[in-house]
Amino acid sequence: MDRAEAPGALCVEVVYCPAPGRVDCSALRLATGSTVADALRASGVLARHGLAAHPDLKVGVWCRVVALDTLLREHDRVEVYRPLTVDPKEARRQRYKGRRPGRGIAP
Repeated sequence: MDRAEAPGALCVEVVYCPAPGRVDCSALRLATGSTVADALRASGVLARHGLAAHPDLKVGVWCRVVALDTLLREHDRVEVYRPLTVDPKEARRQRYKGRRPGRGIAP
């Protein structure tokens, strides 16, 4: 019997959004005691998107940043976060500048 098919296997999901509106989602069965690093390796998401050597890679489980050695639980969702390309405050300023008069919210 394969280690991942053992009765104590975990069902987890690894998700990465390479660009707005695009999602790379991998559903996995891993052995009990697997870590976030094991899930990333098994999913192949880092290799598919050229993130394997990224020094500032941030990952999380259910919207909380965690270390790669964090143990996974049943139905965890591992998320790979892409780095911000623009400061959110600056992006908001740019969107506001781009608005034409009359396009705001009606009173």
